[in-house]
Amino acid sequence: MATRSTSMTPYLTVFALLIAAASAATTGYHNHTVGGTAGWFFNTTTKTPAANYSSWAATQTFNLGDYLIFNTNSNQTVILTYNKTTYLNCTADDSDNGTFIYSSGSGGFNEALTIPVPLTVVGPNYFFSDASDGVQCQRGLAFEINVQRGLGLPPSLNQPPPPPYIEPPGPDTAQSPPITVAQPPNSGAFASRSDVAVYGFAAALLLMQFR
Repeated sequence: MATRSTSMTPYLTVFALLIAAASAATTGYHNHTVGGTAGWFFNTTTKTPAANYSSWAATQTFNLGDYLIFNTNSNQTVILTYNKTTYLNCTADDSDNGTFIYSSGSGGFNEALTIPVPLTVVGPNYFFSDASDGVQCQRGLAFEINVQRGLGLPPSLNQPPPPPYIEPPGPDTAQSPPITVAQPPNSGAFASRSDVAVYGFAAALLLMQFR
């Protein structure tokens, strides 16, 4: 005969699974430091990247809402594209809406940078550096990842784009006051032919009196 404590085992197991699932949900978003301790660098003397980034990416699981952290400097660029042709060409095209160039905005050389890049699109995401006319990308400073849905985007990354900027009117563009249009006879939207004839005859009489 089973004891009461034994009969509670399935419920305790389900409870433990629920706790594990809740714990996974609270820690479901991750930061991935690109290249690990090697960072995102390219040796211009040996023409080699600091790490095998494709091998590094193969050890990771990427989900929506995760961040890639690029520890680098201003000698490299960080480009995200969803266009495989752009990735294979190792060239960033400003006219491509699916390509994003991340930078510090500084033109300095050898300036240390940490660039966080959120993952917001499911499927193939391509990263590369187009510095040195694409040589860095061609020599291995590039990698491809496959982003899974996971928990979906967190609220902080799932916001609608801001409305387009509209320049406020200047002081010389004063708005005209509204114009009140008198209603035609019969208070309708359109006057009939007889109404127009009556108004025309009355106007002619008034003109004759002022002569």
